[in-house]
Amino acid sequence: MTSPYSQYGYRVGFDWGPVGAATVRGDLVAVVDVLSFTTAVTVAADKGIQVLPYRWRDESAATFAKEHRAALAVGRGQAGADGISLSPVTIRRAENVRRLVLPSPNGSTISQQLSDSGSTVLAVSLRNAAAAAAYVATELARNSSLTAVAIAAGERWTDGSLRPAVEDLWGAGAFLSALADSRVGPLSPEARAAAAAYREVAAELPGLLYESAGGRELTAYGFAEDVGIAGEVGASLSVPVLRDGVFRVD
Repeated sequence: MTSPYSQYGYRVGFDWGPVGAATVRGDLVAVVDVLSFTTAVTVAADKGIQVLPYRWRDESAATFAKEHRAALAVGRGQAGADGISLSPVTIRRAENVRRLVLPSPNGSTISQQLSDSGSTVLAVSLRNAAAAAAYVATELARNSSLTAVAIAAGERWTDGSLRPAVEDLWGAGAFLSALADSRVGPLSPEARAAAAAYREVAAELPGLLYESAGGRELTAYGFAEDVGIAGEVGASLSVPVLRDGVFRVD
């Protein structure tokens, strides 16, 4: 029996986190982690930097980076004036970097999970949602059997449970809204709701992003500029696709 949670019968779906990613399957999946994994990936892509997602920031990450001849992003508080972290600001200012290992417990982990399951994974943020939707719409037009899903990564509460993050809802909604405008569908009720959530606030972005819980958190920690970059709606034409463990632009 098909799961009632799988959004079967719809060509375009939407859900949250790793469990949602495993439940609502898609051939093409937009992973959305606005603050800050997928925003960081799009900033890197704009600079021609390939990103290797990695689940953990530990000694194994350093070994992984060395094996793949890549720079390793450190924690935000460890980057200093010249280091690279998950902060998009540090990636934008980086020089002479061609490959970057980017650990992230949410967006990176979900991206690897989906890629391992056989989906084509795209890194999508508010910066490149329109470009990613155009890419997906073209692929769906070429093959009528393909489906698309947007997965909002969300964050974690201290007990480990999923905290739905409104910025990821908006990022996924921007992507889904653009797909709907391209007459791709039908969208599931969940996907329609996410698209509607984005349309409701689109005219107030990027300002409203600073007032979200995630935006306030980053600002309180001194990373308000990261929120500003995340709010560069439509600024990027890059569509990073995860192939053989590397996000690169086709």
